[in-house]
Amino acid sequence: MRVIAIGTRMPGWVTEGSDEYLKRMPRELSVEWVELPASKRTRDTAELRMLDEATAIERRLKPQDLIVALDIDGKTVSTENIADALSSWQAEGAKVAFIIGGPDGLHPTLKARASARWSLGRITLPHPLVRVILAEQLYRACSINAGHPYHRA
Repeated sequence: MRVIAIGTRMPGWVTEGSDEYLKRMPRELSVEWVELPASKRTRDTAELRMLDEATAIERRLKPQDLIVALDIDGKTVSTENIADALSSWQAEGAKVAFIIGGPDGLHPTLKARASARWSLGRITLPHPLVRVILAEQLYRACSINAGHPYHRA
């Protein structure tokens, strides 16, 4: 799996939090993290900034990628939904690319291209925090699938 995220030079707590969960992932479900710079704030509109970022993300996508866009307007997913998806993708040998947009969100062309659009909830989360939450949820989903006691719901 890969996570392609807009934004570089994250605060230490973001890197430490994400890394903590990602290092726990089983070898067969490792996660590669790809950080891309945000569009310059000097761009005239949010639309142009999102378009710049979409172009950068698309350059990093591969034709075989199953794209999951993290989007507040996407389908709200539970941890169990994520575990089911991971299990299915692993059985299919799918190459999954999660995409996290910048402060303005994801351009509509990326949303349309995605195989799935997931919302981590109806609250607005700062993009750095989304990274930590996604890393934890991927680890938790793996724990569920492996019958590990980390998930006690």
